[in-house]
Amino acid sequence: MAKVKVTLTKSVIGKPQTQRDTVKALGLRKMHQTVEHEDTPQFRGQIAKVSHLVTVEEK
Repeated sequence: MAKVKVTLTKSVIGKPQTQRDTVKALGLRKMHQTVEHEDTPQFRGQIAKVSHLVTVEEK
């Protein structure tokens, strides 16, 4: 299955708790931190919820 790299590019300060929890569930803790995940529908849904905070790079 394809891999996707996700980078936190904007701060979660001042964002709703649900968005903070989603970023945490993606494995992102710090600004400009990058994590790699399998490309699944569940993962894509999480990315869509916080798309304004992260950048996505297809591998």
